Amino acid sequence: MILERTNNEILVRLPAYVDLSELQNMLDYLRYKELTARSKATESDVEKLSKTVNKSIWAKIKTHRGF
Repeated sequence: MILERTNNEILVRLPAYVDLSELQNMLDYLRYKELTARSKATESDVEKLSKTVNKSIWAKIKTHRGF
């Protein structure tokens, strides 16, 4: 593995035999860290948003499926 820092990014070079699904999981986590690095949201804010989104999604599913 080679780790290199440039002016605006960090490059990671891995051998081709590395498991892609595990690598994708790691990249997804790093993307999450990148997107939330400057967030000022609290745990409470996240919970409220999550509940609102879940209610909205289930309402749409119930309407669409005729429940």
